[in-house]
Amino acid sequence: MLNYMKANVIGAGLAGSECALQLAKRGIKVNLYEMRPEKTTGAHKSCDFAEFVCSNSLGSFDVTNASGLLKKEMEILGGELIKVAYLCQVPAGGALAVDREMFSKKVTEAIENNPNIKTIRKEIISIPNTPTVVATGPLTSNLFAQNIKEFTKSENFFFFDAIAPIIEKDSINFEKAFWANRYDKGEATYINCPMNKKEYETFYNVLISSEKNELKDFEKDAKFFESCLPIEVLASRGVDTLRFGPMKPVGLVDKKTGIENWAVVQLRQDNMAKTLYNMVGFQTNLKWKEQKELIKLIPGLENANIIRFGVMHKNTFINSPKILFPSLQTKSRKDLFFAGQITGTEGYTESMATGLLAGINMANYLKKEPLLILPQETMLGSLCKYISFESHKSFQPVNSNWGIVAPIEIDKKERKNKKLKNELLAKRSLNYLSNNNFL
Repeated sequence: MLNYMKANVIGAGLAGSECALQLAKRGIKVNLYEMRPEKTTGAHKSCDFAEFVCSNSLGSFDVTNASGLLKKEMEILGGELIKVAYLCQVPAGGALAVDREMFSKKVTEAIENNPNIKTIRKEIISIPNTPTVVATGPLTSNLFAQNIKEFTKSENFFFFDAIAPIIEKDSINFEKAFWANRYDKGEATYINCPMNKKEYETFYNVLISSEKNELKDFEKDAKFFESCLPIEVLASRGVDTLRFGPMKPVGLVDKKTGIENWAVVQLRQDNMAKTLYNMVGFQTNLKWKEQKELIKLIPGLENANIIRFGVMHKNTFINSPKILFPSLQTKSRKDLFFAGQITGTEGYTESMATGLLAGINMANYLKKEPLLILPQETMLGSLCKYISFESHKSFQPVNSNWGIVAPIEIDKKERKNKKLKNELLAKRSLNYLSNNNFL
């Protein structure tokens, strides 16, 4: 009987790909729709599924970090893409970073070779009237976004996100750049380009006077996502903002010189071949000519070969508190679910996780089984509760973070021990998930 159950998944990004694989392994036949290459987004570079558009990092894998706990929760819940991510891992200190091309290719192969998934390369412009998961992401096409707006009878929102440049490793001058992890933790995996005070001030003055790509009139009131601000926006907040943010020099000492520099630009491995490195925290909307001139001011990058320039793009998200239950099912239609960044959960890991939950719950819905609503003691449950909480005064996208998790009782003396508190929160979540069967 299960073989006759069918569902649509619209969008083959991280959320949609995870969702489709979850449905397929539960015996559900899936029509997976992806508009690329018929229609492009301006941010994607390939036609493969689950493409990492911005950074190649999924963040920390330490469970005392909110994002790290979410990854572990996905492993326990049977996440498919997190397995692929570890197979495609590249060195990044305490973070899980991937070879983005290898990752996308492996996910695409897994989907296209799955007998329960039919991939259909076309743009969908209206929500189907059959069981459907919408996972079109922040780059939802204008026509489909308008249809979602009409269906939900609610304004859908958008904010701006930005992408950092990628540099060819062989063009980096290692007479100036050096290898190191912050505080010398583990094997040195980051390339660091140091600046003294004079070099930083020159860089800063050029940055704040560089020409940016102009926003269209209807975009000028849009907001930036605070966790992924363009470097020029950060710089506008003050001359030292970058030195206490993405260019923080603390814990990065060049062993050749023994100097802790005034500022440091870090680069993180972007592919398995170790030929490409992306500029950490260097998202930007500067014009390409301006980017090139600015990057060449950075010691070690004077002759940098820029493989991909930074760009900025609009991210769409729905008014989830008015539209969704914590199960990611819509309030107005039981056979319709949303997943991924379009729900207001911001980040790669969060996209995978909500795709995982939407897949489980669509399968449960089709099999007439109870939907899975995780408690706020878990990170994924907390995210879904947050985006579906109707009393938000001003709903904005959110990453996984400890502030949304249900508090835990802890002795007064230990309350200031942040690491211990996070360990206890993580242990509580993992105990709950491990003691229940979700597969």
